Amino acid sequence: MAQSSQAAGGLQSIPALLHRNATEFGSRPAYREKEFGIWQSWTWKDTEVQITNLALGLINLGVNEGDFIAIIGRNRPYFYWSMVAAQAVGAVPVPLYQDSAAEEMAYVLDHCGARFVIAEDQEQVDKVIDVQDRLHQFEHMIYLDPRGMRKYDHSRLHEFSHIQEQGHAARDEFTPELQRRSAKLDYDSTCVMLYTSGTTGKPKGVVLSNRNVIESAKNSSEFDHLGGNEEILAYLPMAWVGDFIFSVGQAYWCAFCVNCPESPETMNADLREIGPTYYFAPPRVFETQLTNVMIRMEDAGKFKKALFDKYMAVAKRVGPKILDGKPVSLGDRISYALGDLFIYGPLKNTMGMSRVRVGYTAGEAIGPEIFEFYRSLGINLKQLYGQTEATVFITQQPDGEVRNDTVGVPSPGVELRIDDNGEVHYRSPGVFEYYYKNPESTASTKDAEGWVATGDAGFIEPDTGHLRIIDRAKDVGKMADGSLFAPKYVENKLKFFPNILEAVLFGNGRDKCMAFINIDMSAVGNWAERNNIAYSSYQELAGHPRVLEAIKDHVEEVNRSVAEDEMLSGCQVHRFLVLHKELDADDGEMTRTRKVRRRIVEEKFDDLIQALYAGKDEIFTTTEVTYEDGRKGSISATLKLIDAAIQPVKTQKVAAE
Repeated sequence: MAQSSQAAGGLQSIPALLHRNATEFGSRPAYREKEFGIWQSWTWKDTEVQITNLALGLINLGVNEGDFIAIIGRNRPYFYWSMVAAQAVGAVPVPLYQDSAAEEMAYVLDHCGARFVIAEDQEQVDKVIDVQDRLHQFEHMIYLDPRGMRKYDHSRLHEFSHIQEQGHAARDEFTPELQRRSAKLDYDSTCVMLYTSGTTGKPKGVVLSNRNVIESAKNSSEFDHLGGNEEILAYLPMAWVGDFIFSVGQAYWCAFCVNCPESPETMNADLREIGPTYYFAPPRVFETQLTNVMIRMEDAGKFKKALFDKYMAVAKRVGPKILDGKPVSLGDRISYALGDLFIYGPLKNTMGMSRVRVGYTAGEAIGPEIFEFYRSLGINLKQLYGQTEATVFITQQPDGEVRNDTVGVPSPGVELRIDDNGEVHYRSPGVFEYYYKNPESTASTKDAEGWVATGDAGFIEPDTGHLRIIDRAKDVGKMADGSLFAPKYVENKLKFFPNILEAVLFGNGRDKCMAFINIDMSAVGNWAERNNIAYSSYQELAGHPRVLEAIKDHVEEVNRSVAEDEMLSGCQVHRFLVLHKELDADDGEMTRTRKVRRRIVEEKFDDLIQALYAGKDEIFTTTEVTYEDGRKGSISATLKLIDAAIQPVKTQKVAAE
């Protein structure tokens, strides 16, 4: 709690926290990165030197207070240093999604008016060069990896290490100016600008202050008793607010170590080597890990599979109770301990979660079955509810009060309010300052008293104070008979099955629900190989009769589950189709954080929706696609439209309760 009082004193910026950490915890590891198979390490003292040299180099290059510096690359210490160095010189860091196409980057770079760009390698440099004619304020680009860059025009192109070297050489000249700029930073100074994922339109630049970031980091760290000995793996997009608060906000507040994997391909191996104590992942990551587990068990021998099934049944029954410290019989404890020895322990080790003390998932709702699977293994996985505009934290689940159907209680310092139409509003120290160059959206999102409309529909349980989110307010609707339509509830149940990667439900204002399904290529491909089924493409596998039959079984199982909830029983899937392509961010169907752009999908595949409702058995369709190199093409397919059995509503279960 001593830190809380300090926050009101001198620690009112990330550079101030850096100096505190270098002074008080100088020998403690701050960053690790695996490069060429070896973990490199930097202490907090080393980190301050690296950031100071870069900040001096930025001043030498001509960075002024208030300038915007775009940062493009995967999770590497150098880019976290770049964000803090930008703050230290009074500039505003703007991280971009590294997998964005040049056109997407052009919008953000032009909108914020970035004078400077710090990019990882030749690929990212080329993207900026492709669109630089449209960037009227762009002046200089700094690159980290020099491979392939030798013959480029270096009049406005600079190597990262050279900027640091120049800064160090000019330290006597520019240190007073750096100190002057850093000393001016306070709680009201801009800390970072992050762009929303843009599910409904162009991304908006969310301006977060030091107050937003530091108070949110402080409150959330105290909520989960985070300390300086935590280890985290930084692998989520740096442009996403979640990574910023965990890898910068909380890391600098607590002075814990941020570990960066060697590459996306080695992420799982690096995760196992680090063994993080504090871990965050969106539902998609947990779904993928579960899919991989189930694939391995399908390949296992009969004895191993029987042992897995036996002890997972024990885990499902008593694991969450043991995790929450609730009473469990001695026999069950012994069975669970044996299960931990033979199954759960090795499984957690394989997933890199042996040491996880606090785990979180957020971004969108996680399927309850997936959530319970991880908790049954003894992993303290919890849900939080947040937004970029809240500097992440709106609600969190306290230890001992973790449930799959709520997102917890208000985070420290957060107030909640539910409007008459069911929309959730909040107010907190983390509430963003404004949308950059967008006063109209700022005014419609945040009122004069600081209350922010989330766009989500939900309610607060009167007996527990927990918040339950039903769905996006704009997505929640009514069926033709007046019953509730909440697509995400059904979609998450469908995605529990390893074979299903994505699902999109339709039915608002209609008498029946229909669904699009994307198969999971790795899970279904593995099944096909085991069953000697040949295929040459996603499209061919997705249309295979046995695959369609398996998906039909999953849909009907979900219908049986949905029928047990009287309020949402109208959302059972009457008919569905398996799409001939994966929904893709490059095609505009998803955001870069893998959220479905529902309206775009509805418009793009309107012919398929109409065919489902018209009762057709099949339809021929052609769809435009974008290849990795940016070229456009099209794919055609004849899709089967499949009926699924509908279950009667089980009202008696509700009555009995």
